[in-house]
Amino acid sequence: MPGKRRETLAAGFDFGLQRETPLLNPQILLKMASSSSKIRAFELQSKSKQDLLEQLHELKTELSSLRVQKIAGGSASKLTKINTVRKSIARVLTVINQKQRQNLREFYKKSKYTPLDLRYKKTRAIRRRLTEKEASAITVKQHKKNIHFPARKIALKA
Repeated sequence: MPGKRRETLAAGFDFGLQRETPLLNPQILLKMASSSSKIRAFELQSKSKQDLLEQLHELKTELSSLRVQKIAGGSASKLTKINTVRKSIARVLTVINQKQRQNLREFYKKSKYTPLDLRYKKTRAIRRRLTEKEASAITVKQHKKNIHFPARKIALKA
């Protein structure tokens, strides 16, 4: 894109998003630092993928700024915040992954084969076991024997 430059953070992170404003603008960093609180996964479920990616980008920039402040000798409250921001990033990534896998399952539901990572896990032995239909299948000859010579019913005299 002409006129827009790709920016990296002071900590050396490159997120690949195009922005016109510099990321290390002090006003932006202050606003982000004050806005971030503990993120809950159920709140993230309703957001779109684009919103989640934007939030992820903001959290990563906040984390990098907190790490810069840590090196510069920031306050103890900033240092403890690094942990919550890291966990928030993990939550956002988890929700993105869950949504992606859910969409893939929906997509492959109609097709004959599904990718290995979307198939049910169980155990190796269970996966190789015959299905119920295969296990109950009998030959034509055996089927005729069953019909013409059924099991005898015996009545006991009391």
